Amino acid sequence: MQLLLSRRSWIAGAAGQASVVPETLRLPRRIRLAMVGLDGHTGEVLGPLRRLPDVELAAICDPNPAARASAARNAKAPQARQYDDYRRMLDRETLDMAAICGPNGGRAAAIVACAERKLHVVAEKPLALTRQELDQVKRAVSANGIRLTMLLPMRFDSGYMAMKKVVESGRIGEVAQMGAQKSYKVGERPAWMRRRATFGGTIPFIGIHMVDLMRYTSGRELVETVSFQNRIGYPELAEMENTTGTMFRMDNGGVALLRMDYLRPETAPTHGDDRLRLAGTRGILEYQQATGLTLLTQERKPEIISELPPRQSLFLDFLASVYHGQTPGLSLTDIYRANEIVLAARESAEQRTIVKT
Repeated sequence: MQLLLSRRSWIAGAAGQASVVPETLRLPRRIRLAMVGLDGHTGEVLGPLRRLPDVELAAICDPNPAARASAARNAKAPQARQYDDYRRMLDRETLDMAAICGPNGGRAAAIVACAERKLHVVAEKPLALTRQELDQVKRAVSANGIRLTMLLPMRFDSGYMAMKKVVESGRIGEVAQMGAQKSYKVGERPAWMRRRATFGGTIPFIGIHMVDLMRYTSGRELVETVSFQNRIGYPELAEMENTTGTMFRMDNGGVALLRMDYLRPETAPTHGDDRLRLAGTRGILEYQQATGLTLLTQERKPEIISELPPRQSLFLDFLASVYHGQTPGLSLTDIYRANEIVLAARESAEQRTIVKT
């Protein structure tokens, strides 16, 4: 049996979720944006530019000339000046905002440098590779009064927004257990991902997505963690882990499990296989890319939730919060908590002990 919910009902009941942003977002003035690095979820920033007539891509910075040339082909970037060093770019350009999408190592320093120039920041994840670096980011953001978001676009996906709404409706009761998975093809990994100093570990790199989604959809906090990580086979990956397992204790005493790997066969139909399962006192809610969103409760047989809220854009949501005062769909508190939790989980794997988050 299918559970059908109208888009009007989703929008009407979307309190605490991402605000619905119009197809074309107008801003009160011209906004000059720079790209600092071109790795990761750059499409989350470059893709929506066509919907942003008041945003100018003023500068592009990356040490790779081919990457710069590719980004410059964006319809909004014909006049963007190109740099190979972001410090020189920041010294020469008059900017309003920076999207920081380079390798993980050095990201915290780039965020701090932009904050000190009073630039709002859209950053890749994680924000930092150590707790000390994360503290530096927090101080710089606070001291300079800038706005910061992080590229966790899965929070704005239809399936996960729907999960949050079902949990808030009470249909599965109190969430007592969570199970999450991220499984990827290893593909060709850049050199920076194969070094601990510039990568920081698989748990912070991809685990941060599911840590955020577990907290977001369930409404529960993750307070304690124990983790394991390793590289099995694939010597070309060097210091990059391809298998991890993390257990969390939730604030109500429940248990959350997160398993991740870079072992998905190349023959698989999709690059990744993401899954999230919430088990509550009255039912179970599960989302998989391959099967969609399913709900099983004590009152009814399994249902497929086929009418989902429209997917939102993290970048447009952030701009609407900065320049129109809308409540952001991803809060700074949640951003910092996700970083703190994954750094604690990695520490647990390295120290082989339980760590408070």
